[in-house]
Amino acid sequence: MRRLFPVTDQTAPTASGQGPGEPDGGEWSPARLAAAYAYPEPVAGGQRVPWLRANMVSTLDGAAQHDGKSQPISNATDMRIFGTLRALADVVVVGAETVRQEGYRPARVRAEFAAAREAAGQTPVPAIAVVTAGLDLDFSLPLFASPEVPTLILTGAAAAPDRVLAAEKAGARVVVAGDGVGVEPARAVQALGELGHTRLLTEGGPRLLGQLVAAGVLDELCLTVAPMLTAGDAQRIAGGPSVAIPQRFALASLLEEEGFLFSRYQRT
Repeated sequence: MRRLFPVTDQTAPTASGQGPGEPDGGEWSPARLAAAYAYPEPVAGGQRVPWLRANMVSTLDGAAQHDGKSQPISNATDMRIFGTLRALADVVVVGAETVRQEGYRPARVRAEFAAAREAAGQTPVPAIAVVTAGLDLDFSLPLFASPEVPTLILTGAAAAPDRVLAAEKAGARVVVAGDGVGVEPARAVQALGELGHTRLLTEGGPRLLGQLVAAGVLDELCLTVAPMLTAGDAQRIAGGPSVAIPQRFALASLLEEEGFLFSRYQRT
């Protein structure tokens, strides 16, 4: 792994024209990855406010999935960053369709991050928050039946009462984040913040990310660009409604390993 941006004394080419020196070589430790992806600490009125980051992967030709899943376009380092981002988050926000397609499971305890999470006042693992209008979910799955911390259901006030009851009986906590059937992104961020979750991470899918972008609530995008071409008609990382004016983000960091680029962009 080597850092391409921001350039430092350790990552700049040497006078001989060689690439980055030893400090950037080899596999980065969990602590170094955590430092590279540390959350900002935005504060308003003396209180932390939510910061929503997304983590997605894309091929060179813009595909966010292959055969309906992201795993085929990922690699081991991408999965290490995936695990690090989860370990830093208070809550992972995910769409119901992604839960169904990817076979989502509860976040697992990671010993290498346990002390840091305890020191930060976080639960042993982040909660998973599922965004769903219809609550069309299998509540017998481990995500609901055996999580380390209760799974959250983000839905609208008009959600079907029988499905809400089924979710609550399964042990999930239902959080209202909209006046109708569906979820309003800004309300979802606010509701999670009111629960004490300010380090927010979304892993999509593309439809949910598109809604968050269109609502203007996304603060940061961590995007892995895989050196692969897939063609086909796979979705981009964000779909759904478009924005009236493209939103500008600034490059915060860029890492590289074996042709994979691991970028981090933040709202300007």
